[in-house]
Amino acid sequence: MGPTIIYNVPGRTGQDIPPRAIFELSQNPNLAGVKECVGNKRVEEYTENGVVVWSGNDDECHDSRWDYGATGVISVTSNLVPGLMRKLMFEGRNSSLNSKLLPLMAWLFHEPNPIGVNTALAQLGVSRPVFRLPYVPLPLSKRLEFVKLVKEIGREHFVGEKDVQALDDDDFILIGRY
Repeated sequence: MGPTIIYNVPGRTGQDIPPRAIFELSQNPNLAGVKECVGNKRVEEYTENGVVVWSGNDDECHDSRWDYGATGVISVTSNLVPGLMRKLMFEGRNSSLNSKLLPLMAWLFHEPNPIGVNTALAQLGVSRPVFRLPYVPLPLSKRLEFVKLVKEIGREHFVGEKDVQALDDDDFILIGRY
């Protein structure tokens, strides 16, 4: 096993990796840590036992870091507002910034990842608006909501250089195969 981070994401895999397995694996010097999506009590259990852990839940990451001992977060939101997420994780407790970002985090996970972030990156002009089926972009109402979120948070905090726009359905390319 090379340097490894175990991803425990039961919502994606349908399987929770139990703490006893993580504790056993943590004896290996090549285990870098765990991305934990079960919640903050699990984060706390690991940190209290010397296991390096990153929050896997963007909406819990602030509290996970500052109240439960997480090292940081492995984050979807960081793809859009990396500077703000860095500030949230490493510049001290900031409940105000956390509250400001929570609506964006909720928006990103309205549908399963990566639908939200791919829609957002297309609207920011960072990536081409191409989706591989069965994934499709968020509906127009959610795309309009994203434009509003960008304006509320501040365009300068988001990746890319183009102004945010609500793309029309016809702007997206849907492909069925590679």
